[in-house]
Amino acid sequence: MEKKRVRLVVAYDGTNYHGWQVQNNGVTIESELNRALSELFQEEIQVIGASRTDSGVHALGNVAVFDTGSRMPAEKVSYALNQRLPEDIRIQCSEEVAADWHPRYCESRKTYEYRIYRGQFPLPTKRLYSLFSYHSFDVEKMQEAAAYLVGEHDFKSFCQVGAQVQSTVRTLYQAEVEEQGEDLVIRVCGNGFLYNMVRIIAGTLMEVGQGKRKPEDMLSIIEAKDRAAAGPTAPAHGLTLMKYEYR
Repeated sequence: MEKKRVRLVVAYDGTNYHGWQVQNNGVTIESELNRALSELFQEEIQVIGASRTDSGVHALGNVAVFDTGSRMPAEKVSYALNQRLPEDIRIQCSEEVAADWHPRYCESRKTYEYRIYRGQFPLPTKRLYSLFSYHSFDVEKMQEAAAYLVGEHDFKSFCQVGAQVQSTVRTLYQAEVEEQGEDLVIRVCGNGFLYNMVRIIAGTLMEVGQGKRKPEDMLSIIEAKDRAAAGPTAPAHGLTLMKYEYR
């Protein structure tokens, strides 16, 4: 039986999941997709995901592919799949792609946002999707610091120790800090990200905003190629994978 490859754009609230990747110790986004697809097509299906987001991290546009012998049109898969998935996971789009198309091995841009809520008190409706902070931040200095990250650099200082990667060199096309009312949004777009990279960038920029570091310290942090040189890893729940853009 000839198989076809289907690409999914997946949105999810990561609160109740142990991240994207299948784990032995809990339910994940990938395990829920595998379960629902296998039930739908009555064949064992395992998806390949573009980004293995951490426990508690959210997504509006993660990407996954799977192969199936089913005759169901690819664009109808999203409707059928959404009826079998929990409410906190929803397919935004499904389409057929070339049989050798792989979400991690083709040129792409990936955009993340880290959200900080700066109210007088925490807001219950924001608690799962943004980091609450009592601190006031110097936003201009954070913007100045973020600009140093744009371009191709060795981001080893912004990678969790022990991560298994061939290279820690990545390119950031955009790194900016934007005020949206009482929310502060750190937005980064790049060709790829290291383990915990965006959360470490967010933690470091927050230290700049609190006056604990100077904007130009970003240069020496990058040059150090040492995780200890950068700031703390910001909590997972403030992070959302916004979109993938493929060439």
